[in-house]
Amino acid sequence: MEIQRYLECLEADFARLREVAPPALAADVPSCPGWTVADLSRHVGEVYLHKTLAMREGVEPDPWPPAALADEDPLALLDRTHADLLAEFAARKPQDPAGSWYTPDQTVGFWYRRMAQETVIHRVDAELGAGVPLAPIPPDLAADGIDELLKIFVAFGVAEWGSDFAEALRDSPGRTVAVRAGEASWLVNTVPFTVTDGAAAADATVTGDPAAVLLWLWNRAPSGVTIEGDPAAVAELRRCIAVATQ
Repeated sequence: MEIQRYLECLEADFARLREVAPPALAADVPSCPGWTVADLSRHVGEVYLHKTLAMREGVEPDPWPPAALADEDPLALLDRTHADLLAEFAARKPQDPAGSWYTPDQTVGFWYRRMAQETVIHRVDAELGAGVPLAPIPPDLAADGIDELLKIFVAFGVAEWGSDFAEALRDSPGRTVAVRAGEASWLVNTVPFTVTDGAAAADATVTGDPAAVLLWLWNRAPSGVTIEGDPAAVAELRRCIAVATQ
């Protein structure tokens, strides 16, 4: 996806989140156990600020979050940090350096993608908490989110922090899962953990439209996907995703 497209998606999903959150701040978010919509709003605001500082200072701030943020109204924090994030993007070029946990890409462009994907998933969380219909997720954003989750979160995570995945992959013989989402497809191999474009024959197959597959992978909404093949292969992939995104 192009940088401008990420920004368009981020803005559309932020607007939807900001629309549904205010009347439902006290509501529980079923996809984020223990959180209310107010907690979710605060979290997104803290994430926006964290990434703004990662671009501004060249390194991700740690420890995080600052205690002072807890005293700020969650919607005020969300609005303030969203504005700061956009201003930081506007002040920099996508190829400019920025701190990030993903060592292969230490650029501002990485955060355009990550913030667009962060916002769409948490927009869905807000809708689920508010009990309102889910707005559509554009197919291009959904397919990009699947790619990011499988390659950047899970495959890179296993390669970089393998011990964290030891329990999820314990005694695994190595399984394959084909993920098919519209015209896009990926083949996941669990041992060693690799993700390649294009789905070949596999132990299990997950198929659906891009939005349904994205939400299923993020465990965000009732399944709209078709699953065929070995349940153990699917369970292994889901365990790895859970570790990578915790």
